[in-house]
Amino acid sequence: MAKKKATKAAVKKTPAKKKASTLNDIYNEVARKADTDGVKINVAETKRVLACFFDVLEDYKPADAFDFVAKGLKRAGTRRR
Repeated sequence: MAKKKATKAAVKKTPAKKKASTLNDIYNEVARKADTDGVKINVAETKRVLACFFDVLEDYKPADAFDFVAKGLKRAGTRRR
């Protein structure tokens, strides 16, 4: 039997891997969500506030810090966006 050549349409393409988010990507996303008509906040301000948040978390034991983050995530899940 003769083998058929694979055509471009028949070749299955693998989906492109999503690039892992960086801390800077997170800062940018937070700035986009926080910058509304009522509140103007830029990326530099967002970075400063989030850096202060991480500084405060650093003062806690890791288990307590992760507990705060978990509580914040739970609260975020209950809000309407």
